[in-house]
Amino acid sequence: MFPYKIDNEISLILPNPEKHGPTMFNLIKVNRSYLAKWLPWANALKSVNDEVSFLNDNLKQYFAQNSLNLLIQYRNQLVGTISFNNINHNRKLADIGYWMGKEYSGHNIMHRCVLGMLSIGFEQYGLNKIMINAAVDNIASNHVAKNCDFHLDGVLREHELLLDGFHDENTWSMLKKEY
Repeated sequence: MFPYKIDNEISLILPNPEKHGPTMFNLIKVNRSYLAKWLPWANALKSVNDEVSFLNDNLKQYFAQNSLNLLIQYRNQLVGTISFNNINHNRKLADIGYWMGKEYSGHNIMHRCVLGMLSIGFEQYGLNKIMINAAVDNIASNHVAKNCDFHLDGVLREHELLLDGFHDENTWSMLKKEY
């Protein structure tokens, strides 16, 4: 299944912690202030070893079938990640999380990656519902969900704790029958 080729520019790959850890850490380091606004964990990664450990944990969760964390390769360069953060097999649902370096915005990369995750989730994992949660004021993430034809289910009040406090969070979903 992996690497999963989305198109001629983008593939989703399972992480190789020792190989990809330094590159991913550097991408986070360079984009730390850009990422940390919406992803506070970016400030907690202080070393390559932290990233290698994180990628190893991702692989353990993948093999336990609890989550699916993939690296985004754009034109053979690592540019970010996309994941099913939690896979609920009983309810046949998962939530998508994603990020990429600022310099890669504007190339329709994340839109294509989310569509790829919908294909993986519905066709290969047998999911019925895939969700995206994004702070209401995170314009870019909400734009991705909307442009991928997710349904806005509602707003959860003060549901996301970011560096500057609690934020309301949009909950978006796509059902298999809508795919």
